[in-house]
Amino acid sequence: MAPEKAAGEDLSMRRRRLKYRAAHRGTRELDMLIGVFAEAKADVMDAGELDRLERLLDEGETELQAWLLGQEVPPPDVDRDLLERIIAHKISITTR
Repeated sequence: MAPEKAAGEDLSMRRRRLKYRAAHRGTRELDMLIGVFAEAKADVMDAGELDRLERLLDEGETELQAWLLGQEVPPPDVDRDLLERIIAHKISITTR
C-alpha cells in the first residue's frame, strides 16, 4: 500500500520516495524494471502521473512482474498505458 501523502507534500519529496519504493520492490526483476523507469522519469512526472505510478506499485509482486514480462494480461482496471511505458523504457535502454 502506498504511503499516505501529507497535505501539501513537496513534489520533490514524493519523487524521491517513489524512486526508492520502485527500486526496492523485493525482487531483482521488478527493481530493474520499475526502479530504472522511476529513476529516469519521476523527476518530470506531475502529481497525477505520480499518483498513477503509486497505484501501480500497490499491485502484488507476482502479478506486476507477470504483466511487465508479458506472461499475463493485466485486468481492465490496471493502468495498461503506464505498464506499456515501463516496458517501452526498458526496451529503449536495452537496445542502445
